Amino acid sequence: MTPTGLAGAAVEATWMGLHLGLYPLGLLGSRASDRRSGYRLEHLPPTQRGLAIQDVEAAETPILLVHGMVDNRSIFTVLRRGLVRRGFGRIETINYSILTGDVRAAAADLGAEVERIVEETGYERIHVIGHSMGGLIARYYVTRLGGDQHVHTLVTLGTPHQGSYLAYTWNNTLTRQLRPGSALMEELAGPVADCRTRFIVYWSDLDQVVVPQRNARLDHEDLDVHHVGLQGVGHMSLPIIRSVVHGISTALAHLDTTGATVTRGVSPLRGRRASGGRPAGSSG
Repeated sequence: MTPTGLAGAAVEATWMGLHLGLYPLGLLGSRASDRRSGYRLEHLPPTQRGLAIQDVEAAETPILLVHGMVDNRSIFTVLRRGLVRRGFGRIETINYSILTGDVRAAAADLGAEVERIVEETGYERIHVIGHSMGGLIARYYVTRLGGDQHVHTLVTLGTPHQGSYLAYTWNNTLTRQLRPGSALMEELAGPVADCRTRFIVYWSDLDQVVVPQRNARLDHEDLDVHHVGLQGVGHMSLPIIRSVVHGISTALAHLDTTGATVTRGVSPLRGRRASGGRPAGSSG
């Protein structure tokens, strides 16, 4: 009931209404792509041209967007356009079935999509952004199916990394996997050997789907994780908030071969297996 919370709830309600209108359009086709052809720059607006000049590899590294449960790629309408406006040259969005009943199987299917993009583009490592369960599917692929060899950065938005008690309100194979302490959660909490992927994790104190909200954090000693805690942002609003779009764009604009950022202070990440505390620069 704070002013920030009330404002966030209003944004959430407005976006949910708009998203319901966009939802049927997101069902058209299993995937969509925004891509720039070639490396010509003269036709690009200044913001797009600036990223391409500064770091053409960062600008052209493919980005794959993965939606959450009972949703489709239309949830990324704002984020996708924001990334294109900021100069990223290839944005892929996919749909997986709303009847998906197993995170592990969905992760294997995601791996096939990643490998397709790698083969088509020639980029050995891409970025993945997952909203809600989409982030959990991507995490399983990266940490349990060897996906870190193809995923440079995984960004998760409101993902139930430690499960959600909301999953107890419905009983099926999938929701049982999403409960705290489930076999899937225990598997994901296990050791991860030499994972190369960097993780950027957004979570919010107003998330009405991840309960408790802090379960959207990814606390794992074997992974490089940068947490970004938000106030007054609803679950469905996470992919449309300006600070989120800007933060993702800034982080993905700076790469190096180890999976860290080039510019100190942009999205500071701690070295793997460092001891104690939270990642430097964490706001969560």
